[in-house]
Amino acid sequence: MGFKSDIEIAQEAQMKVINEIADSIGIPDKYVENYGKYKAKIDYRYYKDELETRPDAKVILVTAINPTPAGEGKTTTTIGLADAMNRLGKKTMVALREPSLGPVFGVKGGAAGGGYAQVVPMEDINLHFTGDLHAIGAANNLIAAMLDNHIHQGNALDIDTNKVTWRRCVDMNDRQLRSIVDGLGAKADGVTRQDGFDITVASEIMAVFCLANDILDLKERVSKIIVAYSREGKPVTAGDLHAEGAVAALLKDALKPNLVQTLEGTPAFIHGGPFANIAHGCNSVIATKMGMKLSDYMITEAGFGADLGAEKFIDIKCRMAGIRPNAVVLVATIKALKYNGGVPKTELQTENLEALEKGIPNLLKHIENITKVYHLPVVVAINAFPTDTEAELALVREKCEELGANVALSEVWARGGEGGEELAKEVIRLCEGESTMEYVYDVNASVKEKIEAIAAKVYGADGVDYTPKANREIKNLEAIGLGNLPICMAKNQYSLTDDAKKLGRPENFRITIRDITASAGAGFLVALTGDIMKMPGLPKVPSAEKIDVDADGVISGLF
Repeated sequence: MGFKSDIEIAQEAQMKVINEIADSIGIPDKYVENYGKYKAKIDYRYYKDELETRPDAKVILVTAINPTPAGEGKTTTTIGLADAMNRLGKKTMVALREPSLGPVFGVKGGAAGGGYAQVVPMEDINLHFTGDLHAIGAANNLIAAMLDNHIHQGNALDIDTNKVTWRRCVDMNDRQLRSIVDGLGAKADGVTRQDGFDITVASEIMAVFCLANDILDLKERVSKIIVAYSREGKPVTAGDLHAEGAVAALLKDALKPNLVQTLEGTPAFIHGGPFANIAHGCNSVIATKMGMKLSDYMITEAGFGADLGAEKFIDIKCRMAGIRPNAVVLVATIKALKYNGGVPKTELQTENLEALEKGIPNLLKHIENITKVYHLPVVVAINAFPTDTEAELALVREKCEELGANVALSEVWARGGEGGEELAKEVIRLCEGESTMEYVYDVNASVKEKIEAIAAKVYGADGVDYTPKANREIKNLEAIGLGNLPICMAKNQYSLTDDAKKLGRPENFRITIRDITASAGAGFLVALTGDIMKMPGLPKVPSAEKIDVDADGVISGLF
């Protein structure tokens, strides 16, 4: 008998009505806004009304090695770990990002976990959910419309149309929209200029949304967003366009965290969805902090590997929100490590200790980053596959233990929470003390010093090179008073370097910064490396080709 697909498992689940989930963690009905039977938004005012003075939960960050086509199962591990901890009698919640439609219809597939470690209703979560991403896209594009209308209506702010930095967005992988010319036609049709779209999850509105503490903080952050420069070189903000009020009005309901459940009934917040290779890669501060007051253990995830999401979680999210994680789970698979060791995807199921030994240094570098750079205790979670051999597992354990990191086998995909109890016990042990977290850099250092600290300490680079454009932008950003912001590195996720083909643990390399932009509302600077872009494209055979719906409205092919 073959394995059931993720969607088949999810569709067979006996979900609890969402009000039961809210009741289980003590959320009063007056703060619960139902979106059907199995989803609800929780009013963010609940935090200040009733939660703020409660003690904080222990925070566990789940991260991973650099992703490979073999898959790592970070979200699956996050969900299964939460279920396992609840099985062990620990009051635990999980906070995850909302999936973007781009990867759902592109190459990655769904993002609600897998096997018997999923959040449900899976189809809703992976598609429109509660409409948050649509609201974020509309808010982004409202600013774009107001900006172009201002120029058309006389341009009182003297905006240089060649220095408009605000782009439109759409939540889809659509390479055709990366670079466009708009405003074509008659004078009444707008000002002709070069423009382009980013994917919604790369929008600064998404970053602002995820880092805001409440609606007033959101409005203040939106007002600071730099959308263009005047002919004199002065920044023009969304506040100058008087856009912040309308943007906040569009986002006031979206800002309320979404409550759902795992297959085993563990409460889960899923809220906000920035990518970690082109944005900061963490779910909303509001959802995380609310969950920290409603549980004893709060498990959250940061996108892609520990060189991207985990670094941004610590240097951006934790720094801004005052969060201090107690322990880190580093997810890896034997297959992914062999891929890092040079084995083609088609041969990963065969035992290959030589390739595994070549690939393990990628895992070891991430362990070193967590323990020696972020200064946090870590457990390596090996996401189990039937093709893993005892010899391969023994080799990974041996190498990790040499760095003081224990290894736990995670079988949550096949067995749900029961398959994560070994991992859960180690996580509980690591959380016993106070947080020892340290940032990678001093935020008051120069822009280049911060970039170079990340490159050297986290990536292992020998140095950083800057294009003339990047040098000009750094000089400009420091001149207008933005030099003291954290850095959000936009880097490919597949390698520790800015070259996606350099797997394992590369040495003797340099990072190139080709451009740097201000996300002044979010409160960070985005440094673009290599060929990273903010609008992905669909693959040759997109996942969308396999997705269907029958006469009863039952969806198939969604992962």
